[in-house]
Amino acid sequence: MRRDRLEGMTPSSLEPLILTARMEPEAFERFDAQRRAFFPPERNFIPAHVTLFHSLPRKRTRGGHDPVGRGRDAHRANDGRGHRVAFPGARRGVPAQHPQLEALRSELASGWRDVLTNQDRSGFKPHVTVQNKVAPLEARETLALLEARFRPWSFTVTGLELWRYLGGPWEWLEAFEFTGSKP
Repeated sequence: MRRDRLEGMTPSSLEPLILTARMEPEAFERFDAQRRAFFPPERNFIPAHVTLFHSLPRKRTRGGHDPVGRGRDAHRANDGRGHRVAFPGARRGVPAQHPQLEALRSELASGWRDVLTNQDRSGFKPHVTVQNKVAPLEARETLALLEARFRPWSFTVTGLELWRYLGGPWEWLEAFEFTGSKP
């Protein structure tokens, strides 16, 4: 970015934004309890979440450029399903089958396609990470424990949440509740 474009911008206006799915309280508590139990405490800065976008530019998500608001108004609370425990790379997580959330994410991505990072362009596989960055033995033990306890279950996504990335911790900014009722 050229220096003249940085003038007048504050550090908080340069920090990327993160957009997550807002889960019903029961689902959030269930996922967050797993995250607190298995995620390394020194790295667990944030609650359980399903990330839709990892790095949105701050100035494109407010005012007249607010596809979040349009997406919220067009969608209703809807059900997803935690269907298995996964071990993608170095993290343990619970993938979620959620066609409506995937459709909403695709709709929002099309409005932001010119500003998305490679990570956010590379596709969307809804999941909640409950463990990351641990030794291989601990990872295998956690995976075995989670697989033994796991039973598929459904949960409701009730809206979206916007966060500011602070280099580790996140700052919660705003919730966007879906306006329609559940089908």
